Amino acid sequence: MTHLSAITKNNHADKSWTRFTSYNFAGKECIAPLVSAEIPNASLSMPLAFVKQKDHFMLVAVLSLTPGTNLFVAPSGQWLGKYIPSAFRGYPFRLARGGPKNEMLLCVDEDSGLVNEDKNAGEPFFDDNKELSKPVKDILQFLSQVEQNKTATDAAVASLADADLLTEWSLKIKLGDREEPVTGLYRIDEAKLNSLDDDWFLKLRKAGSLPIAYAQMLSMGNIQIFEKMSKVQEQAAVKNRDVVSFLGDDDVISFQ
Repeated sequence: MTHLSAITKNNHADKSWTRFTSYNFAGKECIAPLVSAEIPNASLSMPLAFVKQKDHFMLVAVLSLTPGTNLFVAPSGQWLGKYIPSAFRGYPFRLARGGPKNEMLLCVDEDSGLVNEDKNAGEPFFDDNKELSKPVKDILQFLSQVEQNKTATDAAVASLADADLLTEWSLKIKLGDREEPVTGLYRIDEAKLNSLDDDWFLKLRKAGSLPIAYAQMLSMGNIQIFEKMSKVQEQAAVKNRDVVSFLGDDDVISFQ
């Protein structure tokens, strides 16, 4: 369950929060949304794809071909792999629209088990001056940067869809002695991309769509990693990894 609550002085001035030490909260997420700033690192570590949501497409990292399973999260809660999508690094915080003006508000998942009723039991939401504490301000800045980059990313992906470059990615997963098709994932149609006329190519270049297109195609080779990840999961051969740092280590994305 997820219970998002906007962070306010009335509700959180006397509370504290604890940093997560396990990625079990992401253990059932087979995809994760991505923004363009993440692509250089994400495309080297996992397959990228597009998924359709109502009337638009979204760029995602593929974490498993089985719904309800994230092969990058070990049974111990450790993250397996070199890159952690930004969608998971702000937990238990999230930006969500709300309030009279339907604006973006910093929220926290009250059901995460990381919100403490005692202000001294963890890191306070607010400092002694009743202002957001520095760690919470840092998280807000990080999430705001991701949200800003998401707007540009969504526009770039929309241009790829408008150019009719997104096609279903035909994949199969082996279940016992049979194979089942994987549906819902889309990829770049390389033949159509290579045959674009100059006007469309220029439009995509100006929209920032081309780096996304090329990265998605290059990342498709990472689909083979799932066989290895499955074996790692089965053997529970988990290496120790520091997951306490809120924004990771070498994988912190840059928006500069």
